[in-house]
Amino acid sequence: MSEEILINVTPQETRVAVVENGVLQEVHVERASHKGLVGNIYKGRVARFLPGMQAAFVDIGLERAAFLQTAEMKTVDGAGPVLVEGQEVTVQVVKDPIGTKGARLTTQISLPARYVVFMPASDHIGISQRIDDEEERERLRRAVRTAIGDEPGGFILRTMAEQVSEDELRRDIHYLRKLWQRLSERLAPGAPRGLVHEDFSLALRAMRDLVRDNVEKVRIDSREMFTKAHEFALEFLPEVAERIEYYPGERPIFDLYSVEDEIKRALEPRVLLKSGGYLVIDQTEAMTTVDVNTGTYVGHRNLAETIFKTNLEAAHAIARQLRLRNLGGMIIVDFIDMADPEHKRQVLRALERALARDRVKASIADMSALGLVEITRKRTRESLERLLCEPCPTCKGRGVLKTPETVSYEIFREILREARQFGTDEYLVIASQVVVDRLLEDQAQGLARLQEFIGKPIHLQVEPLYNQEEFDVVLT
Repeated sequence: MSEEILINVTPQETRVAVVENGVLQEVHVERASHKGLVGNIYKGRVARFLPGMQAAFVDIGLERAAFLQTAEMKTVDGAGPVLVEGQEVTVQVVKDPIGTKGARLTTQISLPARYVVFMPASDHIGISQRIDDEEERERLRRAVRTAIGDEPGGFILRTMAEQVSEDELRRDIHYLRKLWQRLSERLAPGAPRGLVHEDFSLALRAMRDLVRDNVEKVRIDSREMFTKAHEFALEFLPEVAERIEYYPGERPIFDLYSVEDEIKRALEPRVLLKSGGYLVIDQTEAMTTVDVNTGTYVGHRNLAETIFKTNLEAAHAIARQLRLRNLGGMIIVDFIDMADPEHKRQVLRALERALARDRVKASIADMSALGLVEITRKRTRESLERLLCEPCPTCKGRGVLKTPETVSYEIFREILREARQFGTDEYLVIASQVVVDRLLEDQAQGLARLQEFIGKPIHLQVEPLYNQEEFDVVLT
């Protein structure tokens, strides 16, 4: 599939869109006020060690202490170091702070380049599982061993290393060793704590990590960033330099493929399918659920065929939505129930093939008897929704509000409670317009009976700033 990468740069934020055959597949956003931390290396201090959890909180200078598990503290010989409070430790961020959780750390430092990842504390040579040709894997392994000689350190060959020449691999390895040498000086005993190494900006990370052979163009709407990206490519990615273009057009670059509209749709729970079916995506703290529905699709043959076709289309749409919305962690997909085992197999296989194109690792469990499929997708950064949105202050993130009728009955109960406990001449109810309207119209008879029961008048007052659930009962 042909790809284009669009990079939109403003002083406040940088946005990167990955477009495949004219269809948006991924969106990455980095704001000047809240840059991502993944890949950053810090010299930190153990603030608190928790033996029962086999983990430590590490102060690296952020608002919240970061979290380091002992599983992420293995040394080259496989031993796990013991940490004590106040100890200095070199760590790297593997997950950004998400929600109320602090950043996740590791002591296993890794430095990525275009084709390889350098691991200073390891002696292992690994190869991406997506390179499945055994001869190519062996060629790459020999090339790396020749390049590193007797020098310490391990390497992982990335997917993009497939068919790459030995000279290009050697250049990456040389660059990473020089970088680590500079960082080692800043990590020496006595060096100040804090940030030691910051990963590239989003635009340059996109150049390094997203530009593959099938990327036809990289379009950038900032002259300054175009210059930086072109210089970066000439030094590290010479084969990519000629594919980078400066976009000076008056029409915003994200309007070229309706990227802005796609981003808006990616923030909505419902995803329409071309057949007339639809998905409902619900992201919660614990997991993300995806419900598949036939909607208006009635098919042409029979019910089983209709359900099968809807589920097949949904499988491809789900894979795209996971990438586009950057959904990670536990994902449960509720496909429409299928009786035919062959239909189940084909739908599951279609989902696996669609997810195989995802740059983020995802694992799929077998479909349950109820048509549920469990997916786990690696999560390193906030989802698109969590990045661009915040919980509704009115509903507190529930996504629903109590009806005016429900609030009216709550007001009645509160007045009765107040009447039993306190003496007063009259009551004043302060509420939103919609609730006051309901009390004066549909609930007028109930309000009159309540006044008669307590023997006191009840007055109503509209407060425009109150949301539908807010009210006060004032004794006057």
